[in-house]
Amino acid sequence: MDTVIKRLYEGLFLVDSGEAASDWDGVIGSIEKMLTRADADVVSIKKWDERRLAYEINGKERGTYILTYFNGDPAKITGIERDVQLSERITRVIILRTDIMEQEDIDRDTPVEKVEKHAAAEAEAAIAKAAEAEAAEAAKAAEAKAAEAAKTAEAEAAEAAKTAEAKAAEAAEIEAAIALAEAEAAEAGITTEDAQDDETEKEPE
Repeated sequence: MDTVIKRLYEGLFLVDSGEAASDWDGVIGSIEKMLTRADADVVSIKKWDERRLAYEINGKERGTYILTYFNGDPAKITGIERDVQLSERITRVIILRTDIMEQEDIDRDTPVEKVEKHAAAEAEAAIAKAAEAEAAEAAKAAEAKAAEAAKTAEAEAAEAAKTAEAKAAEAAEIEAAIALAEAEAAEAGITTEDAQDDETEKEPE
């Protein structure tokens, strides 16, 4: 029995965009089934792009292209093309042999993947910008709150200082009053003693 030497092929399948959007898994399943029927080994299968068609096909103006890479028997490629012609789901296919293609080429981003990555990057940048703006707003609010707190603390400190000053003044007045009272009391005591001495001198011997 002859050994089958499989070659690497690139297949670009065209399907109706509405069909791809409504039943993507079913579309991919149909393509994989065709390849499996031809004993092909799928290397990669992914959406290539969604575009307006150069002309209407089966009344459709837009189509979705699905890019596949598979190792297959050269003798069975026509069988895949025939299955596409008989398929109600797959509109067209172009299959090219591509033995020189490297894995790096196979893994290269498709147009739709580039758009998705760009959109994801823009969304991430927008989120980061929003977070930055939110952080700046929070910092501004915290700064205003801190300034208000400092202002309140300063006012309270000034009020406390004013109260303490008033209490100190009151205490000084009380102390002065006490000192004055003590001085007057002392003066009164001296006067009383003098009066007593005068009375003693006036008494007969």
